[in-house]
Amino acid sequence: MKNMIHMWNQISLVVRIIIGIIIGVILALTIPEAASWISILGSLFVGALKAVAPILVLILVMHAISSHKSGKKTNMKSILGLYAIGTLSAGAVGVIASFLFPVTLKLTTGAEEISPPEGVLEVIRTLLFNLISNPIDAIVNANYLGILTWAIVLGFALKNAADSTKTMIGNFSDAITKIVKWVIDLAPFGIMGLVYEAITKNGLSALGDYGKLLILLLGCMFFVALVVNPIITFIFTRENPYPLVFKTLKESAITAFFTRSSAANIPVNLTLCKKLGLDEDTYSVSIPLGATINMAGASVTISVLTLAAANTLGIEVDIWTATILMFLSAVSAAGASGVAGGSLLLIPLACSLLGISNDIAMQVVAVGFIISVLQDSCETALNSSSDVLFTATAELAKKRKEGPIA
Repeated sequence: MKNMIHMWNQISLVVRIIIGIIIGVILALTIPEAASWISILGSLFVGALKAVAPILVLILVMHAISSHKSGKKTNMKSILGLYAIGTLSAGAVGVIASFLFPVTLKLTTGAEEISPPEGVLEVIRTLLFNLISNPIDAIVNANYLGILTWAIVLGFALKNAADSTKTMIGNFSDAITKIVKWVIDLAPFGIMGLVYEAITKNGLSALGDYGKLLILLLGCMFFVALVVNPIITFIFTRENPYPLVFKTLKESAITAFFTRSSAANIPVNLTLCKKLGLDEDTYSVSIPLGATINMAGASVTISVLTLAAANTLGIEVDIWTATILMFLSAVSAAGASGVAGGSLLLIPLACSLLGISNDIAMQVVAVGFIISVLQDSCETALNSSSDVLFTATAELAKKRKEGPIA
């Protein structure tokens, strides 16, 4: 038994995940009733990731800041700039693609019970109140803006603490990191359960009526992941971006696709950053922050569905309005994590720019929920993998500017 476990652990995690995916598909297609218990593994895996992520972020960020030595520079300004460029570029891709390949919607009902934000001010208000949330409440409700705020404040407060205190915090950080490794090692079984549940409960037949919309949405996201992000990376690093792009897609996007949660993927991304040899002082802050504000996939979703609603209603959108929509999509996407329901509930906000009534906008939201089986998975995969990509890009760009050490 020990030999089998040892042999299993020797296999690459990505290969093990692929094996889990294949088994999940086979079980769902052959014996869906007899293997129904498999879905529990997926729920347990996502639950474990979500459980460990808040305390992981708090301890890691607090440890990184409290032990940070004066004079040592991080790349946070560059990373924030990359996050902004990436999200804005994704919004532009969604707007341009919607003009080139216009689609219309088969409007439906069923989203009446959902309450979207009433405007940009409400989104900003929600974000600001999340910043000053009670620390216990922030951890319990996985409010990462609140967790980050307290971690940063406590980190600075502990900068002059005794070495023994910093050592204790470091030990806690190492212990939480080890727990995360144990959880991630269970990813093949968890993803097997998630794949099984997705196929048995949702299937893909229900998506037929929305095929064109899905193709446009997913096409935009793939274009951002495989063309736009690599161009941004190349501009900053002057190196072939694709080895890094494919590595982040392979080791971050796959798990994010199935967990459909940027927060749950934080431990995965932190592990990948460590594997890439990035600066822990930087990535321990940039990764949880990216899970909150780096939302390229959400920017695509908001812009595409808003313009699809305009096409359906016969509303002509001029170039200036489209430009404003591009910026509004990016700003709204950055606030998506602070609004219940994520990016879909920011669609009415963007629709209001075009004079589309809230009743119609909520029908567009309902369409979004119907296709969310694939849309949300791909959106999360793009959002989460680009957190690592841009963190690594900033560090490579810094090394390029500093030049070789003599």
